[in-house]
Amino acid sequence: MSTRVSVIGSGNAGLTAAYHFTLHGAEVCLYGATGFDQPLTDIKQRGGIEALATFNDVDLTFAGMQPINKISRDLEETLAYSDLLVLPVPSFAQEPLFIEMLPHLKDGQIIMLMPGNYGSLVLNRIKHEQGYGDLDITFVDAISIPWATRIVGPAQLAILGMKEFLPVSAFPAKHTQQAIEALQPVMPLPLTALNNVIEAGLENINFGGHPLLTTLNMGLLENFDGQFNYYKDCCSVSTAKAAAAMENERQTIGKALGLSLRPELEAMNALYAMDCQSVYDVNRTSETHGKLNSAPNSSSNRYITEDAAYLLVPCYEMAQLAGIETPMITSCLHIDNAYNDTNYFSTGRTLKKMGLSNLTPQEIMEFVA
Repeated sequence: MSTRVSVIGSGNAGLTAAYHFTLHGAEVCLYGATGFDQPLTDIKQRGGIEALATFNDVDLTFAGMQPINKISRDLEETLAYSDLLVLPVPSFAQEPLFIEMLPHLKDGQIIMLMPGNYGSLVLNRIKHEQGYGDLDITFVDAISIPWATRIVGPAQLAILGMKEFLPVSAFPAKHTQQAIEALQPVMPLPLTALNNVIEAGLENINFGGHPLLTTLNMGLLENFDGQFNYYKDCCSVSTAKAAAAMENERQTIGKALGLSLRPELEAMNALYAMDCQSVYDVNRTSETHGKLNSAPNSSSNRYITEDAAYLLVPCYEMAQLAGIETPMITSCLHIDNAYNDTNYFSTGRTLKKMGLSNLTPQEIMEFVA
């Protein structure tokens, strides 16, 4: 008997999730919000979602055509379809989407955020502030989405590759194993448990690469409209050294919180079945990341607006709480603030927004346990 799952979001990751969950044997309801629902029309017209075998003369993975069991523009209908709710949406979309979902949620449902980026903590705060404190739902934060993927045409995907496994944690952490057991039947890769959602946020592998490399290469990216192979062309010997310095800051923050974080190189090798000797080598040689020229072309790209605001800011705040200096993280955020005429230190994902203000590091760890 197939397992039902609702995929909420119809962007790159949402369409790929609907396609791959279906390929894996699940029955899927795919939701697209009004104004972002053109992909639903495309799917209906084409009779499903196609994953291409090749794109721009590059061989791709998981090729085929999959009809989707149900497509919907009705959020209440989508939430009633399954108790497994997967949200492969950008971090900035998590809060407004969850507020709209709240009146239609029911006890026992699981909400999986891909990527999590500490979203479980924010949504838990909102749940209580909106008067739904008694609602018994489990949040799950994944470190990222499973795929490197792009929508390249109407209901057409270029799936460049997929991780070997996906680390996750539930909030509260005591529900992680139960949540994994419920979600695993629909997932096309193994889910592995992390200690808590703080660790899940700190283990997002976009932390070091995306915001820093994008910030350091902004002049070329803008002037040449992103016509680069991002990972190969934007990572040099010197930028890799800067990334290593930022990685040291992440590791120091993890230790202050009592967490043993996986080194970036070890994580990349494990997630993508590689045996590289340095992060520089990962960026220069990874087949998954190097298949297509697909680079940011402005500072408004999610590599900054999401990864700086929702990954670097929480790290900065936790470092401040623990009395740790973070010159690389702090400098990157100041430059990104200037790029985008904003202040990510206040608009990003702060401890206050996560419901963690006025807590000590030990109290935070106890809260998420």
